[in-house]
Amino acid sequence: MHKEFLMGNEAIALGAIAAGVNLVSGYPGTPSTEVLETIAKRRSDNIYVEWSVNEKAAMEVAAGAAYSGARSMVTMKQVGLNVASDPLMSLEYIGVKGGMVVLVADDPGPVSSQTEQDTRHFAAFSKLPCFDPSSAQEAYEMVQEAFAYSEKYGTPVFLRPTTRVCHGYASVSVKDADEYTSHTPDGFVKDSARWVIFPRLSYQNHIKIEERNEKLSEDFFAYKRNQIVRPSVSDAGSDTAADENPVRKGIAAGGVSFTYVLESLKSIDSIPILKIATPHPFPEKLALEFLEGLDAVLCFEELDPVIEKELTYICGKYHLPVKIYGKLSHHVKNAGENSRDSVFRDIRRFLKDTYDNTRSNPKTGNSPDILPSLPVRPPVLCAGCPHRASFYAVKTAMQGEKTIFCGDIGCYTLGNAMPLDMVDTCLCMGAGLGIAQGVGRIEPDTHCFAFVGDSTFFASAVTGVINAVYNQSDLTLIILDNSTTAMTGHQPHPGTGQTMMGKIVDKIDIEAVLKGIGLDIVETVDPLEHKTAVSCVKRVSNEPGVKAIIFKSPCIAVAEPKESMHVLPDKCIGCKKCIRELGCPALIALKGKISIDPSLCTGCTLCHQLCPTDAIVNRKAGDSNE
Repeated sequence: MHKEFLMGNEAIALGAIAAGVNLVSGYPGTPSTEVLETIAKRRSDNIYVEWSVNEKAAMEVAAGAAYSGARSMVTMKQVGLNVASDPLMSLEYIGVKGGMVVLVADDPGPVSSQTEQDTRHFAAFSKLPCFDPSSAQEAYEMVQEAFAYSEKYGTPVFLRPTTRVCHGYASVSVKDADEYTSHTPDGFVKDSARWVIFPRLSYQNHIKIEERNEKLSEDFFAYKRNQIVRPSVSDAGSDTAADENPVRKGIAAGGVSFTYVLESLKSIDSIPILKIATPHPFPEKLALEFLEGLDAVLCFEELDPVIEKELTYICGKYHLPVKIYGKLSHHVKNAGENSRDSVFRDIRRFLKDTYDNTRSNPKTGNSPDILPSLPVRPPVLCAGCPHRASFYAVKTAMQGEKTIFCGDIGCYTLGNAMPLDMVDTCLCMGAGLGIAQGVGRIEPDTHCFAFVGDSTFFASAVTGVINAVYNQSDLTLIILDNSTTAMTGHQPHPGTGQTMMGKIVDKIDIEAVLKGIGLDIVETVDPLEHKTAVSCVKRVSNEPGVKAIIFKSPCIAVAEPKESMHVLPDKCIGCKKCIRELGCPALIALKGKISIDPSLCTGCTLCHQLCPTDAIVNRKAGDSNE
C-alpha cells in the first residue's frame, strides 16, 4: 500500500483498476467524467475503455462484457441514467455473470446539471443494490467491494458518489500494482433460458430478485460501512461519557453528509450516529438497533429524504415511538448541497431545547468558520468561442421574424445570456429538435430553429432529425460543430476521428449522415465569416421542410489562437456596439473607449467585422493598446 493525493473520481478509478476491471464504458458528464479518463491514463493493456455515443450504448456495452464474465463498469451523471434506463430496467431481470458497477454521479445544487436527481430512487425502482461513499478513501475501497457483491448476487450494482466526493481531494491509501486483483473473463456461454428476456423468465426472475434483496438487507446489516458510531469528543473538552445520551437523540446520515456530521460533532457532545452506506436494500436490522431507546432522530443526506423515509417506515412497521426529522419536517433544507456549516447549525437547533451542554467551536465561539461569499460570476461563452458567432449570425439574419430558438445541453446553453438571448428553450440532450417540431405544428408561421452541438448530435439528436424528416416537419437544424465535447472537458466523439484508446479512426461526417437521413439542404459554413454566415441563414431558413446548417469552427481550447485584436483609440467612437451585441469577455469599456484584453482575445475577428468605424484591427496593424 502507498498514499496518493487524489480527486475522489481518481480514487474510484484506481479502485476499479485494483478490482481487476476489464472494460469501462461511459458518456462524459460532470461530476463523473474523470473516472473514465483516469482509468484510460492509468490502465494496463488488458483494460478496454471507450466514450460511447450515449449512456444507453455505454450501458449495453458494459452489460455485454459482464455477460462474458468480465468485470465491467459504466460511468455517467444522474441525468445520463435517464438515457440508460431502458437497458438497465431489463438488465435487472437478466442479471450478469461478471461483476458490473454502474457509477452514477449525483449533482446536488445542482452545480453543473439541469436537475437535482437522486440515483438512490433509481436503485429502489430498479431493485438494484446501491453503495453511497462518504469520502475519497471510502469510494476507493467501496468500488472494489461493489464488484464483489455484484458477482456474489449476479446483479449490476450502483455506486453513487455526489459532487463533493467526486471532486474533493484527499490523501488516499491505495494498493501497489502487485496487490491488484487479476480477473480473467471465462467468455460468453450460450443459454437462451438465461440471456433472452421472455415474459416467463421475467416473472421467475422477479421472484428471485425480491428474495435476493431480502438476503442483501441481511447482508448489509453486517457490512462494515453500515455502522452505528460515536465520534470522539476529546477535542471539544467534553466531560460526558461516550456512552451517555441524556436527551435520547440520534443522527442518521449517508454519503458526504456523514463526514460533515462527524466534523460538526467535534464541537458537540457525543450522540449516536447511524451511517448508511447502502441505502438500498436498506439495512433494517441495523436501523432497529440504532433506534432502540431513542426519542428523536435527525437525518442528513443529499438529495432526497431516502434515509428519512426508510426510518419513518421502520418506526411505523415496528410501532416505535421515535420522531424522525429531516427534509420532510423542514429541520434540514430540502434542496441544494449540505455543508459543514449548514449541518452544524441544524444539529445545534435540533439539540438546543433539551441539550444545553453543547460545546462552542474554539475558532469562533458559537459556530464554525463562515467564509465570506465569493463574488458571483455569471457563466458566459469564452472569448473567441465560435458559438457566439453562430448565434449572432442567426440573430442578425432573423431580425424582425417570428422565431423560436430551441437550445440544448452544452456550452451553447450559454447562448441564453444577454446580449445574445438566443436560447428560448432547453430541456435535455437532443430535445430541441422535438420541441421545435411541436411548436411548428401549433404555430406554422414561426421560424423554428433547433441548436445542437456535434457531440450531442451523435448522442441523442439523430433520432429527432429522423422523426422530423419522416413526419415532414418544417424547421432549421443548426449544428454547432466545434470538433470536441467542450463543456465536459474536450472528450473525443465519433466526429473527431479519435477514440478514448488513442486510436485514429475515420471521422463520421455529420453532413453525410444528414443527407443519408434524407435532408436535401445541408450547408457548412464558418460562423466567424459573419456576412457569409448571415447570408446562409437567410437563404436556408426560407426553404421548406427540414434543412440544416453546420457552423463548423473549432473550440478555442483545441485550436491554435490567432493574433489578438487591438483597438485604435483615435478611430473608436465609444459606441459600444461590440459589447452590446456580442458580450465577449475580452471587450472592456474604459474611459469612454473600448479596450481589448490581449490575454483573453483569440483573434476571432468577429468584433472587427462589426465595428462601424474600423477601429478594431489585428494587433500587428495598429499601435500599442496602451
